[in-house]
Order: sequence, then structure tokens, then C-alpha cells
Amino acid sequence: MTATSTKPKYEIKDLALAATGRQRIEWAGREMPVLRQIRDRFAQEKPLAGIRLVACCHVTTETAHLAIALKAGGADAILIASNPLSTQDDVAASLVADHDIPVFAIKGEDNETYHRHVQIALDHRPNVIIDDGSDVVATLIQQRQHQIADIIGTTEETTTGIVRLKAMFRDGVLTFPAMNVNDADTKHFFDNRYGTGQSTLDGIIRATNLLLAGKTVVVAGYGWCGKGTALRARGMGANVIVTEIDPVRAIEAVMDGFRVLPMSEAAPEGDLFITVTGNKHVIRAEHFEAMKDGAIVCNSGHFDIEIDLKSLGATATEVKQVRNFTQEYRMPNGKSVVVLGEGRLINLAAAEGHPSAVMDMSFANQALACEYLVKNKGSLEPGIHSIPTEVDQEIARLKLQAMGINIDSLTAEQEEYINSWTAGT
Repeated sequence: MTATSTKPKYEIKDLALAATGRQRIEWAGREMPVLRQIRDRFAQEKPLAGIRLVACCHVTTETAHLAIALKAGGADAILIASNPLSTQDDVAASLVADHDIPVFAIKGEDNETYHRHVQIALDHRPNVIIDDGSDVVATLIQQRQHQIADIIGTTEETTTGIVRLKAMFRDGVLTFPAMNVNDADTKHFFDNRYGTGQSTLDGIIRATNLLLAGKTVVVAGYGWCGKGTALRARGMGANVIVTEIDPVRAIEAVMDGFRVLPMSEAAPEGDLFITVTGNKHVIRAEHFEAMKDGAIVCNSGHFDIEIDLKSLGATATEVKQVRNFTQEYRMPNGKSVVVLGEGRLINLAAAEGHPSAVMDMSFANQALACEYLVKNKGSLEPGIHSIPTEVDQEIARLKLQAMGINIDSLTAEQEEYINSWTAGT
């Protein structure tokens, strides 16, 4: 459904879903005390007043709280989806109906619609971009060079987006500051590990009703997302194999108690394959051919290119939908390969994404990164900047406070000792 005017104010599935979305947003808020405190301060101080802001994020209940906080801070913000399958339509409806936040996102939108929404976002002439995968920034640089002068900076949510930003900077086309939200300690230690680990398995189970106990699960990639996924799969009784290209991460996986194999050797053993690498064609034609009959393949990396679905589709003699978000590809040898969520983020395609408690810290980082960019307008060099340590520490402090947990602090003697070089054995 689109608002009726020459220039649409929003584009969502159905405004009538707002009541359900409102309930779900309120429920998520119970687990997001840090962002709530930031929103309350923003409402008083208005640090984003006069700032045109575009947020390209998964449109979930947690993202709703970020959008509400940004608007409370004075931002003129619009929200678009960062993935065609990740939108929660009731949340989009509530943001439009209850908070007057323009949203352009529909679950299941085709690629043409997705890219059109990116163009609508850039029509907003943003000063600050919150990106998740760097599609908005990449489109800006490739197609809207004349708008770069409007940009104060961007913030990036995910590993894939940081990889793209680094490539842009190497090529000399990233000419404004970019805040690396993904690598903040209060983001990747928790969101990537515990959030991805739990939500990925949640999506798989909702799509398949699969019993993980006793299954052989192959996790491609042992970064923070892979670590969390492997840990949670093992916790549910699976036998976990890890594939890696990084020798240090491979050693780490071995010492964490996992088998490590090349994908060519893991392919015949796996019952369930989960890609979390951020790279292209991690599972390819030769791997499909070697898999067991009925092997299940899914992705929890940002883009839908980790699984080579084009070659699988070209090889298959039949493709049929067997459950929601579940397609079976029949191979010439008589075996089948099952693909979940069209190779897109399974935790958002078939489930609700990360739990609110971890997104509380991730989106606290996003809100404070936007504030930091605006406060330091003109003084930050082009390129990628880390979240300041003091911001990371404050988010952790607020989270502990909300959890009712106290920790120690250094005594004066300890402070002196760790800052001295004269004291030894």
C-alpha cells in the first residue's frame, strides 16, 4: 500500500497491520533499556535537529526503537529495508501510523522495488546514512556524486558493509567519514555471536521443524557470526564441522572443539549447511553434487550470494516449494538439495532476527554514532572510524546497570600500579 500523493510518503504492505506492530514494538522495548535511555536524552537535547537521515536496516521491532530514538533526537528520518525478505510488515505499518516515520519496505519485495526504495531514500538528500550492507552508500557514490557534498557521514552495521567500505576507501571513492559500528565491542561480541547464533537456528527450525540433535551441521566461516552459530548448534546436540580459509580462525575452531575440514570434504558429511562468511559462492556446484540426499542449505550472511543458487537452479531438473521459505531442488542424480529462505538471511526470512536484548546495544551504538558524526562535523577525516572507546564503555555500563549487575572499580593503588613502569617484581 502506498500513500496517495504524487510523491509517496510511504510504501508498505498494509496500514491496517499497525495495531499488531504496535504491540510487538512495545514488547521488544522491554528488553531495550539502553536505547530507551538514549532516546529520553535525545528528546531533551535534540542532537540531530535539522539533520536529514536515511536508515537502511532490517525493518524489525528492534529497528523501530532506533527509528523512534532518532526522530526524538530531531532527525528528519526515513527508513528503508536493507534486505528484500527482512521486513516485518506490521512494524512498518506501526511506524507510519503511530510515529509518522516514512517507511519504504515490504516483505518479499522484488529486487526492482528494493533498488527503487534505495533511490527514494537518496531523494531525501540525506546528511547522515545508517547503512546495513552499504547499498545506499555504494549507490550514492556510483550514481549520485552531486549529493556527496550533503553528506556528514555514514554508519555501518554489518561485516559485509565494512568490507565494502574498505574497498571504497582503497579505491579513493569514500570521501566522507564512516563509523564502523560493526566492530564496536558492544556490537560484534554480542550481536554477531549471541544474536546470530540464536536467531539463525530459530529461522532454520521455524522453516523446517528440524531436530538438530544428532545432525551434522557444517558452518562455513568462523568469524563472530560463525562462532555463535557453531556454539548454539553444538548446544542443541549437533555434530559441528567448521570450514575456514583463515588459518588462525581454523586453529581457534579446532581448539574450541570443532572439526575443521575443507568444504569439499564436509559436503558429503553434512545434513545442514549454514554460510556466514560474507563472501561469494562458498557453496558451489561441486559441493551440491557431493551432498547427501535431502541436505539442507541456508545462509546467515548479509547477501544472497554465498550459495551459488544460479548453478543449482541450472542443474536441477525440478524445483518445488515444500514449506514456507523452503525449496527443494531435484538433481539429475535423483538426490535433492533443500534451500531455505531463497539463500537470504534465514534468521530474518523465516524468523524475527536477533533478540531485542542484543540489538539494544547494537542500536545504541548506531544512535550514538550518528550523534558523534553530527557533533564532529567537518573535523573527521574521510575513511573508516571506530566507535570511541568511551562510547563503547558507556553502552556496556548502561546495559549492566539495567541488568542490575555491579562490577568492581580500580582502587587508587591499582590505578597507580597499572600506569607505572617502575614497579616490578
